[in-house]
Amino acid sequence: MAERKQPVRFGIAMSQTCPWDELVERWQEVEALGFDTVWLVDHFISGNEPGKDEDIYFEAWAALAGLAMATSRIRFGCMVSGNTYRNPALLAKQAVTVDHISKGRLEFGIGAGWWEREHAAYGYHFPSKGELVDRFREALEIIESLQHNQRTDYHGKYYFMDDAPFEPKPLQQPHIPLVIGAFGPRMLRLAAKYADIWNTRRPPAAAQELSELLDAKCAEVGRDPAAIMRSVWPSTAPWDSLDSAREMTEQYHAAGFTDLIFTWPARDQVETMRAFAREAMPDLRGR
Repeated sequence: MAERKQPVRFGIAMSQTCPWDELVERWQEVEALGFDTVWLVDHFISGNEPGKDEDIYFEAWAALAGLAMATSRIRFGCMVSGNTYRNPALLAKQAVTVDHISKGRLEFGIGAGWWEREHAAYGYHFPSKGELVDRFREALEIIESLQHNQRTDYHGKYYFMDDAPFEPKPLQQPHIPLVIGAFGPRMLRLAAKYADIWNTRRPPAAAQELSELLDAKCAEVGRDPAAIMRSVWPSTAPWDSLDSAREMTEQYHAAGFTDLIFTWPARDQVETMRAFAREAMPDLRGR
């Protein structure tokens, strides 16, 4: 496993399924507690079954623009944007706009897309797995070109651009840090080529195996694997106790992960998150 030189970061992820004022308060508290990052998700509905999918669900990128104005220090993003929901040129324009609004605090999360029910509900074509990855590769090529080049021509199988200008360029140079959520071999190869941060949601042992596969993909594309931050958003929250949060952090850090993102706690566990920020994060960052 490649040596990781990045400092340890801590973040909080949440669905944008509460009233707007409460969402703003949550983000402001996460910032005030000293977390390094805060995240929304790119969904439009909250469940698979009729009657269970009618919760509030704000659109992610419009919400990010508003939340950027309500915070001042913390880095943030979408964990992660579904490529199938937006033309990649539009997504790049949204990201650069939010980068400027936030004075360079955005992290650009993107993945291939996966939730068939959501696609059907809103009339989006849901491709095969192979096509999802092929579309994602083209999207990454376009997003990279737009941020670096004065004009972009692109003639792919799924996307087309004709002498497209792109201004302004991002405040963050050479580009907005790109966060790729990936776990399959083809997606990990794309992460090896393009990602500044790679994110997974696997348990520690499985996450370490994927991280080692990413190292191998980096060798294939000629990139130093230590250049990619290893990020995890565990599928289970650690807020049963302060000890469980510490233990989860240490397990992932031992597996080579330096970017830890935990889910916003249930109401009766918020005090554990606050205690973790005050009592554990300073010590765990130093390891």
